[in-house]
Amino acid sequence: MNRSLISAAVSLRGLQQKIDVIADNVAHVNTPGYKRKEASFLDVLTTVRQQPADFRKEGRLTPLGYPEAWGARLGLVQLVFTQGTLKETGNSLDLAIEGDAVFEVDVPMPDGAGNMTNETRWTRNGSLSLSINPEDPETLLLTTKDGYALKGVDDEPVVIPAQHRISVSEDGTVMAYDDRNPEAPPVAVGQLKLLRVAHPQLLEPAGHNLYKLPDHLNLAGDEVLVPVDAESANGGARVAVRQGYVEQSNVSLADEMAELVQAQRAYQLNSRAIQSADAMMNLANNLRG
Repeated sequence: MNRSLISAAVSLRGLQQKIDVIADNVAHVNTPGYKRKEASFLDVLTTVRQQPADFRKEGRLTPLGYPEAWGARLGLVQLVFTQGTLKETGNSLDLAIEGDAVFEVDVPMPDGAGNMTNETRWTRNGSLSLSINPEDPETLLLTTKDGYALKGVDDEPVVIPAQHRISVSEDGTVMAYDDRNPEAPPVAVGQLKLLRVAHPQLLEPAGHNLYKLPDHLNLAGDEVLVPVDAESANGGARVAVRQGYVEQSNVSLADEMAELVQAQRAYQLNSRAIQSADAMMNLANNLRG
């Protein structure tokens, strides 16, 4: 069995997956609130080859045997929750989170019986819209661009009176103002639910710039996501909502291109290892006694 072929083939698979991760990061460089993914590698297996007894010499300091690797595989792809740059837009429906927190949204999903139920997802994308409330057409829901309703601290959607503009404070409190009647006092419509991400490596991308908890996770959700109000008590980093701003992705195009070049060179090296192994086997097959 040609060990160089196995090692190179295994490594090629892991490198291809790393290139796919880099491509995904580059594709979302302009996606608001996107968090880049980072790939790490692990050795598949390392064995020790025993050398002949002739190598055993008096006074030899190193033991007999040498390690032999069988390639590397992609060990982990995790989210990097560093802060992205805040870009001012002047749009009152654009909200950016300053700190390591996320918004909580309801996403309609079919259950096993085909009935639509709401499942909880989380996002950093604060580019929001006002959508008609299906339960009360006279009011509006604060939603993402895809129509997913943001939840308040009471775990209910944030409902906005029709023909009102909103003002959002740093702690996520939402006030509605009636521009038709400037003398009318503002209406408190709720407070956005903000959760600090205690273990970002446990979140999984769920499409549409959303995150979810893995199905096999044994930890409770509240151990991964901590309410922001409890943050001041445990000394966590400050979290604030900035209205009129959008958080840009934390993807650095220069860093991703450097990672891509490095991965491509490693891919090229392993490809040549396969070519060399194939050439040596061809020579051995054509030997004549």
